[in-house]
Amino acid sequence: MINVFFEKLYRYDRKNECVGVGIPFKKGRYFNTDDFIMVQNGEVLPSQIKVTSNYDDGSIRFVYVRFLVNLPGNKAGVATFLTGDETASDLKTLNLSPKAMKTIEGIKKKQAIDLSFDKIEIYEDPSNNEIKVKNSSLEFVVSNNSSSVFKYLKDGNRSYTCDNFVGPNLIEKNGQEKREYDFKIHNWKIVEKGHVATILEADGSHISKDKKIDFQIRLTVFSAKSYMDFSYRIINTSLDELDIESIEFYLKPEVDSVISNRLVDVNELLHEGSGGDSTGCGDGIIDNSKQDGPLFHTRGINELDAFLTKAPVSNVRTISATSNYKTDFYIGKNASATNVIADSKKLLKEGNEHFAETLYGTFFADYTDSKGGVCVTIYQAMQNYPKAIKAYDGGICAMLVPSGIEHVVMQPGMAREQRMLLHFHDANLSIAEIDNISLIYQMPDLAVLSPDVYRKSEAFMDVFPTELSDDVEINLINRCDAHDRNYGMLNWGDSVDQGYTKQGRGNGRLVFSNNEYDFPHACALQFARTGTRRFYDYMTNHVSHWMDVDVCHYSNDPLRIGGMWEHTAGHIVNGTMVCSHEWVEGLIDYYHFTGDERGLTTALGIGENILKLLDTPMYAIPGEANARETGWALRALVALYVETSDKKWLSKCDWILDSFFTWEKQYGHWLAPYTDNTLIRVGFMISVAIGSVMRYYRVFKRDDIKDMILRAVDDLIENCLLDNGLFYYKELPSLARNGNNTLLLESLAIAFELTGDIKYLYPGFKTFKKKITESVSAGVSSKTVFEDAVCVAGNSTKDFAQSFIPLITYYSALTKAGIKYEDIR
Repeated sequence: MINVFFEKLYRYDRKNECVGVGIPFKKGRYFNTDDFIMVQNGEVLPSQIKVTSNYDDGSIRFVYVRFLVNLPGNKAGVATFLTGDETASDLKTLNLSPKAMKTIEGIKKKQAIDLSFDKIEIYEDPSNNEIKVKNSSLEFVVSNNSSSVFKYLKDGNRSYTCDNFVGPNLIEKNGQEKREYDFKIHNWKIVEKGHVATILEADGSHISKDKKIDFQIRLTVFSAKSYMDFSYRIINTSLDELDIESIEFYLKPEVDSVISNRLVDVNELLHEGSGGDSTGCGDGIIDNSKQDGPLFHTRGINELDAFLTKAPVSNVRTISATSNYKTDFYIGKNASATNVIADSKKLLKEGNEHFAETLYGTFFADYTDSKGGVCVTIYQAMQNYPKAIKAYDGGICAMLVPSGIEHVVMQPGMAREQRMLLHFHDANLSIAEIDNISLIYQMPDLAVLSPDVYRKSEAFMDVFPTELSDDVEINLINRCDAHDRNYGMLNWGDSVDQGYTKQGRGNGRLVFSNNEYDFPHACALQFARTGTRRFYDYMTNHVSHWMDVDVCHYSNDPLRIGGMWEHTAGHIVNGTMVCSHEWVEGLIDYYHFTGDERGLTTALGIGENILKLLDTPMYAIPGEANARETGWALRALVALYVETSDKKWLSKCDWILDSFFTWEKQYGHWLAPYTDNTLIRVGFMISVAIGSVMRYYRVFKRDDIKDMILRAVDDLIENCLLDNGLFYYKELPSLARNGNNTLLLESLAIAFELTGDIKYLYPGFKTFKKKITESVSAGVSSKTVFEDAVCVAGNSTKDFAQSFIPLITYYSALTKAGIKYEDIR
């Protein structure tokens, strides 16, 4: 029996809200999902369950559960996941209804169970290459070889045909001219089929006379809801830069509606300044009592009822809206054009105190007439600027890249996904509820498990100290929060490394870290051990960027396809791929926590790239390259084996381990060539090797591996520890400065794990204390525009990504040894 928690979030009740949660299990516990069920308030909840990972014995490692939950306004909520092991007394504590008890008894008897709820229906028609999806609010058909996303769509108020939907259309800057592309969908497939939620995906191409740019469309439909998630992922499948003039999607109420992307200056039309909300609190008063339109502006929901008469839907009401704190509504009567824009100018002058990975605000447009309405919300529009959205007499124009605003240039092989919520609604739905649904899309309710569930499953590495220190916890939280934020469609979810930039590695341009050291993995572990929502959001935002921008999707070099770019300017400009800068664990975590299979697919692609790179000449000679390069490769390959149980990922592991044995034998210890005439110890590189070999040992325990690890740790302690209690940087008089790399702490924790000998923890006291007492600032900081990014100052994500696992594993080892942080001197 596992409780699933929801923190207090919104003021209104949410009924039959579709949520999801990844649940881990201990090895050997469950081999099928037959007895799994979700309950709440004494009733069985509609759910669909998929296994996302198995152990090598076939037992279930992770499942992802989608379910419909009811959440109270202004209160926390809880549901309970039943595994079939519950005793009668366990079930009694849940106050289950007779109907729920009958369902559970039926499941135990292997009887077919059919819950009564608004199920999604899916019909495949192979003869016509079509898929039909239907719930109580929406019905639509998608077709292969189509020039429109939908063949038709019905929402109970209006019947749309393929001609009501245009694009997303791509226009490219081509010197002084513009290259226009035709929109063509090739094939649809069902990614996930279920009565609670269904996901469809299409591959397609933007096609011009002499060029083709691929894209993917993904539609996620929910039980009983009149909205769907619409994602568009453009992929630069050319060997040239793609200088985007515009990407626009039109939703027309009538087939003969005229499309238009012309933006109006709403502030000028309203005779308002463009200064925005000077208080930063959304409490500025806007007086509409004497306004007669055709355009109105109000902030917050208190005065919205006045627009029932000022802008009646009988004459077509248009709305564009954006929020920071309270929502600013620009409401038009008689189908007057209204729009909002997200660009660097707005970001620079607008104060926002949110952790923007969790929420910045919303950004939508709505068109409603007497028949009904449709609202389109662009997800994280400000974070992924430039964006614009417009409502006018021709319907809605969602500008994923608006013409003439900012500059978006995609490098060859780069991809980027942008998401929208298409919300079809009745004519009488209140503006406040339209806004409510739009805001929930930006920050949906999140299901959270207790850290004990993750700890007891043993599906995660041990990041669960037996006793918590407030000082350590505060430092770890601040260290995670202190990362910089980089706004922009191609930048959001990545970090600038000022160290690399100042070293000139970008030739005067900003060097992006490309999620070096696997920031999402560190965030996933921090989320598992704390249940704090924003750490989950850090993970998902950075993985979204990683899967799209930091991975090569197209190239004429087979050693690049599927691989991950090393940190460089412009994310991939003049970039290289090496095993020491390819990670997979954060992608796998993302798959388990979200159910999005693209995380696993991307991880597998990186794994294939690592295998190819390991066959190249640079990895043939033991030495420094092997410490860092093959060490990180071993970590990735072991993670992929643990995830898939596919022995192909072990094919290079024995070879890598043999190279470590050879390296030690050749040089006496894990020394590495530095100058032409020196062999030195590099503590952090040796620690990379120790950490990676240990991950293999945890799966395949061998005494010779254990002994090699301990010899390496003993050598570190004997030769790399300074008299002041810190470890040096590198073993040369010119480099033996005080070190600050925490990776050595993980090596000490590993030695303690292998031996239980407390002596291995003492040498880390000074390094650990120094790191935990460092002042780390987290919060809103200065903003600067550089190229296509608005950069909010902060640390590189590399800091937390590199330091978190060493700090938390050493911290955990201290608590197991009975050593309190306060007693460290």
